Amino acid sequence: MDQTLVEFVKTLRTAEIKVSPAETLDAMACLDRVGYDDREFLKNSLALVLSKTPEEKEAFDTCFENFFNFDHFEESDFLRHEDDENAGEGDGDSNFEASGNSGEASSGGGQGASGATPEDLPELKLQPESELGRMLMSGDRNRLTVALVEAGREVGVTDIVVFTQKGLYTRKIMDAMGGKALGEEITELQGHGGIQQKMLSGALKKHRDRLRDRIRDYVEKQFFLHADESGKQLREELLKKVKLSNIEKRNFKDVQEVVIKMAKKLISIHSKRRKTFKRGQLDIRKTLRKNMQYDGMFFDIKWKAQKVDRPKVMAICDVSGSVSNYSRFLLMFLFSLAEILPKIRSFAFSSDLGEVTDLFEHSTLEDAMAKTMRDFGNGSTDYGQMLADFKSHCMKDVNNKTTIIILGDARNNYGDPKNEVLREIYDKCQRVIWLNPEPKMSWSVGDSEMKKYAAACHQVEVCNSLVHLERVVGNLLRNVS
Repeated sequence: MDQTLVEFVKTLRTAEIKVSPAETLDAMACLDRVGYDDREFLKNSLALVLSKTPEEKEAFDTCFENFFNFDHFEESDFLRHEDDENAGEGDGDSNFEASGNSGEASSGGGQGASGATPEDLPELKLQPESELGRMLMSGDRNRLTVALVEAGREVGVTDIVVFTQKGLYTRKIMDAMGGKALGEEITELQGHGGIQQKMLSGALKKHRDRLRDRIRDYVEKQFFLHADESGKQLREELLKKVKLSNIEKRNFKDVQEVVIKMAKKLISIHSKRRKTFKRGQLDIRKTLRKNMQYDGMFFDIKWKAQKVDRPKVMAICDVSGSVSNYSRFLLMFLFSLAEILPKIRSFAFSSDLGEVTDLFEHSTLEDAMAKTMRDFGNGSTDYGQMLADFKSHCMKDVNNKTTIIILGDARNNYGDPKNEVLREIYDKCQRVIWLNPEPKMSWSVGDSEMKKYAAACHQVEVCNSLVHLERVVGNLLRNVS
């Protein structure tokens, strides 16, 4: 148990909770006194020893719940479905599954694919020979969880620091649990030729695939728990690549930090200056540096230059339920880019369009996001109404220096898309950029009007991660003359 506690302390340090060696020894003494029979009592006791500030206590609670969470398997992982491969019709499949779980053929009256009852098919009593196969067919979640954790400890999964190692550690854990023997058994059963052997191999294969998914999830959680400070940058790169809709709420703070760093990076890259003028205000620093080779004689005079003008941007975000997660991060990103895009105007809609620029200027980011979602996030999506509202209230502010960014899936609930309004905007502004979180293959499916809208856009991109968003905004800045 001491080794487990040491690993838990490493997790706390990864979460930026400062735990000294003396506090670790105190935690060991505390563990000896309170034991680990009462989970809540243990949690509260360790919290008193290892966390100091309110922020650390909150982080401690999260780390404790994640570290000591052993619910790696669900009951549904061991249930067969009617559409499984090689499954019989009627109740035959469930009877076979019951025989696989209990080791005895069911006495039920269901019919198999051949019309025979389980009593007529004694081969249904066939059990896996591999230890992992028997464990999977038994459906014993506790036993599987213990085996998974022990295999993870055996291969050193807590040493993972690079997310690309996820596949490597998944394979190592699978092998440590007996995956190789299970694979050989599945191959042997498939080559046997008997229908019951094929059915058993199909069940084992499905359980193995589900087990592999669970192991992959387990390794991913271990990465977030144990990756040390040297892997923090890699975790940030991961968050940039993960689909925004898959980012959990507890990671929003980390994502916000990544967004701010991305914005600062773009600031440093795109804060270009105009060509050097031959008159104006003297740049003393650059002049001294340039003329050091001339012993301080000013042969090469440098003048201060002006920053490049930035575009006027209007961001229109669909904050309806289907794309609210994506809109949240676009608004967050544009909020962080205010230093280099000072003329941003932000709008939100589900059906009626509303401006949220002032809300962002006079509220904290968290409050602004919450109020935007509350005020505009209800109702069915209506892009036609949004475009009509934009034409009525904002078209007069659009000119040939305006860039319009629209984030949404273009799903209009089969209403009037009013794409002719978008064409008017296209003709008047400098650029229309549409960022769609759905893959291109979905743009012509169902109620999506993306094909019609794309014809009235200068640029249409898939945008469902921070990497996509950074690339689009980077291109926007790079193309400004």
